[in-house]
Amino acid sequence: MFKRTLFSAEHEFFRTTVDRFIEEHIAPHHAQWEKDGQVSRALWTTAGELGFLCTTIPEEYGGAGADFLYAALVQEQMSWHNYSGPGFAVHSDIVAPYLLEYGSDALKKEWLPRMATGEMIGAIGMSEPSAGSDVKELRTTAIRDGDDYVINGQKVFITNGQLCDFIVLACKTDPAAGARGVSLILVEASREGFTKGRNLEKVGYKAQDTSEMFFQDVRVPVTNLIGEEGRGFAQLMDQLPQERLLQAIRSTCSVEAALEWTIDYTCERKAFGGTVADFQNTRFKLAEIKSRATMLRVFLDRCLELHVAGELSAIDAAMAKMLSSEIQSEVLDTCLQLHGGYGYMWEYPIARAWTDARMMRIAGGTGEIMRELIGRDLLSKRLRK
Repeated sequence: MFKRTLFSAEHEFFRTTVDRFIEEHIAPHHAQWEKDGQVSRALWTTAGELGFLCTTIPEEYGGAGADFLYAALVQEQMSWHNYSGPGFAVHSDIVAPYLLEYGSDALKKEWLPRMATGEMIGAIGMSEPSAGSDVKELRTTAIRDGDDYVINGQKVFITNGQLCDFIVLACKTDPAAGARGVSLILVEASREGFTKGRNLEKVGYKAQDTSEMFFQDVRVPVTNLIGEEGRGFAQLMDQLPQERLLQAIRSTCSVEAALEWTIDYTCERKAFGGTVADFQNTRFKLAEIKSRATMLRVFLDRCLELHVAGELSAIDAAMAKMLSSEIQSEVLDTCLQLHGGYGYMWEYPIARAWTDARMMRIAGGTGEIMRELIGRDLLSKRLRK
C-alpha cells in the first residue's frame, strides 16, 4: 500500500507502544475474556497508567492533551489485531468528550482525571427497547424535583455496561417537547434505584460487556446535568460524527487485516497439487479486496485529516461509516470463504472478525439511517438552488 502521510514519527512511536501493550496485556487473555463476557478491571488501570485512555483530554483534566490521531491509533491497532473486548473508544472518545465539551468545570474535575487513569469507567446510554436510532423517541425521563432529577426508564445495548462506574444518560427532561426535551445527565452506578441488568449474550464482540440498565426513581442532583436542559439532542448530533469515524476506523483496519490473513492462508493451503492462491478465482478475489481496501483507506485518511482540522462534516462521517461497514461485511465474508472450513473455526481470526463485523452496520446508526442523512442532505442542497 502507498505510504500514509497523516502520522508523525511521534505518532508511529506511540503505535509501537500500543502494539506492545496489546501483545503483553490483551492477547494472552482475550480468549478467556470472551468466555467471561467482559475484560478484566485491571486492564483498564494498566491502560490508564500507560496513557492509552482519554488521549485527547487536556492535561489540566488528567489527559494527554494530544490530537485525535493518537486516539485513532489506539483504535487502529486494537482493530488490526482483532481484539474487540476493551471498550476503550466508547470511554475515551465518546463519553469523555461529552463531559469536556458540555460539562460543568466541577464535573470535568471530578470525572475526567479518573477516567484517564482507568479508575472510573464511563458508558453512554442512548438506545432503549423502543428507541434506537431515533433519539427523539426516548422514553426514559428525568423529572425535576427541587434540587434533584428523578429518573425512570430503561436502556439496552450499553457498551461497558457491567464495568461502568457512571453513565452519560440521554433522557427526557420535558417528555412533551420531542427532540427539544432531551437532556444529558451523568448518573453514578452507585445511585439507589440504578440497576444493571444481565450481560447480554451477543453474536459477536463476546469479550465486550454489553448490558441492559434500569432506572427506578433514581435521584441525582441537578448539578449532574451535562450542558443545558433540552440541548441533549443537539449535543448528541454534534458528537456522533466522531463516533461514526471511530467505527469507520475499525471497519477499515479489519478489511486490511483480513486481506493479510487471507493472503497468508491461501499461499500456504494446499489444494489439487498447488495452493489455493494458485487459482485464478483466488487471485481475482484478492485483487478486488486490495483495490477496495485502498480506496477505503484513502477516503478514511482524508476524513481523519478533516476531523483533526475540525472540518469533518456529519455527512462525510456518515458516508465513511456506511461504506466501510458494508465493505467490511462483504470482504470478510469473501475472506472466510477462501479459508474454507477453517474459516468457520473460532480459533482463526477471520471467524471472529467476520462475526464482529455484522454489528458495525447497526451500531452508531444503521446503514439505512446513514442513507437517509446523506439523501436528505443531497436533496436539501438541490432545493436551495
